[in-house]
Amino acid sequence: MQKLLGLLRRCVDDYAMIAPGDRIAAGVSGGKDSLTLLALLAELRKFHPSGFQLEAISVDMGLPGMDFAPVEALCRRLEVPFTRVETQIGPLLFDHRKEKNPCSLCAKLRRGALHEAALARGIRKIALGH
Repeated sequence: MQKLLGLLRRCVDDYAMIAPGDRIAAGVSGGKDSLTLLALLAELRKFHPSGFQLEAISVDMGLPGMDFAPVEALCRRLEVPFTRVETQIGPLLFDHRKEKNPCSLCAKLRRGALHEAALARGIRKIALGH
């Protein structure tokens, strides 16, 4: 974890990715990439001179069996505010449109929901784990 944190800090600093007072939304799907990024950003926030704020946002696609309770519990442990955005992206793609190849449209709709949620919270930067 320390090695990844060092690499993240170097990247953030080398490319001036975080400015003082930034509010950053981490898009959290619940997978290992987004959860790792969330944990690293939460740790970086403790000592980075920018004093940035961090919030986690998950897009619930409206599919059965999605459980964001573990993500919410991790956010509580990391002291990161968590928001779950409810959508009907899944039913729209599979039930109504009967998409055979939904990946591109799904990604576009999920990204739109994430950006809309971030903007509604006054957040202008989004971090994604992949």
